[in-house]
Amino acid sequence: MPYFFTENGVAMLSSVLNSKVAVQINIEIMRIFTKLRSFNAIGEERDLKMKRFEQDTKKLFKLVFKKLDEHDHLLKSHLHGDRKKIRLR
Repeated sequence: MPYFFTENGVAMLSSVLNSKVAVQINIEIMRIFTKLRSFNAIGEERDLKMKRFEQDTKKLFKLVFKKLDEHDHLLKSHLHGDRKKIRLR
């Protein structure tokens, strides 16, 4: 036996129960279902925005590094010839 009701199950249950308390509880449950649905929509929208942001950021970084590579010879020409290369240990 299930331990929960679906939104449709709550709606059907509210048509059977007639007490004021039962009606109020069913109204609150339906409001919760509505809020959960809107939270889910917000989450999906946030995920989509985040994915777009990541894609745009990747494009921007690719462009920046491409431009830096193109201008690498200009950067090197301004450096002193006796510089030592920094190496990681």
